[in-house]
Amino acid sequence: MKSITIYSFFLLSLCLFMGCEKYGNYPGGEISPYIAIYDIRGMYKGADLTLTKENMLGSTKLSAMVVSDFAGGNMVEGLLIVQDKRRLNELRGIAIPLGADAANYTSGDSLIIEMEGKVLKKVDGRMLITGVTTKDIKKVSSGNAIPAPRVPAHLILANPGKYESTLGVIVKGGFDPLPVPGDVFSGVKTLNDGFANIPLVSDADAEFANTSLPIMANYYGIVYVKPTPKSDSLGVDFRIRRSADVKILSAVVDIPSVVITGLMTDVKGGDGNYEYVQFMATKDINFALTPYAMVATTNPNAAIPTGYPAQGWATGQQRTYKINITTGTVAKGAFFYVGGAGRMINGSGSTAIPATKWVRGLNYTTTDGDGFGTKTGGLFANSGNATGVAIFEGINVTVDSKPVDAMFVNGGGSLYTPTPTPQGYRIPNSDWYDIKNPITLEDQPYYRAGTNTMFVPYLTADQGYFYLLGGEYSIPLAKWTKARTQNYITLEKTSTLADIEGVGAFVLKQ
Repeated sequence: MKSITIYSFFLLSLCLFMGCEKYGNYPGGEISPYIAIYDIRGMYKGADLTLTKENMLGSTKLSAMVVSDFAGGNMVEGLLIVQDKRRLNELRGIAIPLGADAANYTSGDSLIIEMEGKVLKKVDGRMLITGVTTKDIKKVSSGNAIPAPRVPAHLILANPGKYESTLGVIVKGGFDPLPVPGDVFSGVKTLNDGFANIPLVSDADAEFANTSLPIMANYYGIVYVKPTPKSDSLGVDFRIRRSADVKILSAVVDIPSVVITGLMTDVKGGDGNYEYVQFMATKDINFALTPYAMVATTNPNAAIPTGYPAQGWATGQQRTYKINITTGTVAKGAFFYVGGAGRMINGSGSTAIPATKWVRGLNYTTTDGDGFGTKTGGLFANSGNATGVAIFEGINVTVDSKPVDAMFVNGGGSLYTPTPTPQGYRIPNSDWYDIKNPITLEDQPYYRAGTNTMFVPYLTADQGYFYLLGGEYSIPLAKWTKARTQNYITLEKTSTLADIEGVGAFVLKQ
């Protein structure tokens, strides 16, 4: 206690000597004159609000980037749309009614806007800053690049206020129904990116209104909110600004003939001869006429050959194991199974999967793979490193073979290197993977290259988890209308096919 008293007296004396009041006004605490749109939007509490220096906590201006562009004739008339990321690196936007003067500013203009005395309000669900005139706006620069984040449609629909008045890109968008010759942008079209449907609105006098609809493209545009019949919710419209906002990805329909819909990579008990993969056919297949091959991969650090897979899916030995499918038939929309010769749903002593569902079972514990792969205690790894599966049309799988579909569990291990020559596991174009980067259009034909990093997280070993990959593919639209999701089912020995082919399972729309 005596020591504390001495130290307290010393600190008090030092404060009096140096002048504590002087140092309490340290200039580093000055308020920025610029308020973030994130903060402005947060100030709205259901009633019109006049913006003052006091309620903006010392700030008086907005520094933001214009994203609207009236040259294309497809913006909401009179609304200047600006955005920033000043707070928490969170992108937010807001609309400013300027009448005809809104067209004097274009995408890439950097503006400073006086905020004092302006009114924050909502009109038809849309957040506005009213009272701004051109005298309140200073243009700092023009032609600035604006990165547009990829925004899946379901996220926009779930939280319209977060994305309102911001520029984003809907990636791999297609239309419902599938465009036919003569279909053009003009009007309201249903755009789907594999996550949800969103209205794409094009005014009749837009410069691209009579342009033909592409099969698949990236769409750069602005999110506008609108009221809905439900008073407590908002709808959205997505508007591109000009024809350059459409980046065509494909004019060809590419329908996968087989889709991976479930994985049993670790049964309850011993794995040997009981692991399997669930597939669905998107067309009638006679495997005797059109053979396929399933290849499983494991990538423990010590698996031979070590390092990156120089021959990709055809690397063989302890890294990849091939099972040919050369007999049997499967109908369009039906599930079928490939894996160990045990042919049971969850290991030894569990429910048998009917022979009519099982197109190939191979005893991988005693038999080498068909063409490559050494006999093994398990097709799939139970560790932090990646394990996965691919399905190929044809049985001659080489380093250059592209799979019809592929799926990975975990992402660790020596999987991909771009140098000195690219080595890795080739991927298909699917809901999870893209042979070309969907934004930059750069080549990325391997797992772990570019944006191809998605995987199913691995769960605890020896629990009998089935990875149910529920999703939806539409044959009429020739696209994924719902990307596969990662669902986990803990199977028992008494579980049946209804548990893995029922609720939450993959759906093929015909």
